[in-house]
Amino acid sequence: MNPNPPTPAPAPESVLQQLGPLTREKVIIEDRTFLIDRPAQSDRLLDHPAVHEAFDRDEYMPYWADLWPAARMLAKAILREPWTPGTEALEIGCGLGLPGIVALSAGLRITFSDYDPCGLRFAADNARLNGFDDFRTLQLDWRNPPADLRMPVLLASDLIYELRNVEPIVDFIKQVLAPGGLCLITDQDRVPSLALRDTLEREGMTFTTQLMRAGEPGGRRVKGTLYRLTKPA
Repeated sequence: MNPNPPTPAPAPESVLQQLGPLTREKVIIEDRTFLIDRPAQSDRLLDHPAVHEAFDRDEYMPYWADLWPAARMLAKAILREPWTPGTEALEIGCGLGLPGIVALSAGLRITFSDYDPCGLRFAADNARLNGFDDFRTLQLDWRNPPADLRMPVLLASDLIYELRNVEPIVDFIKQVLAPGGLCLITDQDRVPSLALRDTLEREGMTFTTQLMRAGEPGGRRVKGTLYRLTKPA
């Protein structure tokens, strides 16, 4: 667990005003269509003073503003699982919220969580855009989860983009995943993913891996991995 206190993310209103126009993307997952609103020019956020200050304090970057390939992979994996309707699930680092929205369509009860309140705002708006209003949001730093937080299902995509994230995420899963629970993580096979596998094995966590692919607008195909972690009952 990181002993340092969490660094607050930039205040949402001032950052949201910086975004400029939005673009609405139709995302097709297993023959289902979902709508996702996102900033048309996410790099405009990099000019915001609050983002500069957050980076200086904690190397924070507003990654929430892009729809990453691993989110599409996770969405696909969610639709392939035999869920029990009404199962509680937490999406970690939800960003724009695609996997959580797909999980809502599969009958799960979702809590969207993210470090950045701007990401939570977009996830909630996108959930409503797709016809869902029965969900929760939680501003959360995975390095410092609430002591009483337990979930039977954890969903995460593209969190292993820096080596420093690996151990806190594994610690988070160990603490928050309820006995008998399931955690699905997708990654674009970035370099830190090797450390993820080593850390999971060192901690004695049970997991399997599966090759995943995701398509993006323009026809680009991206390869990645689905990590399926289970916790004994």
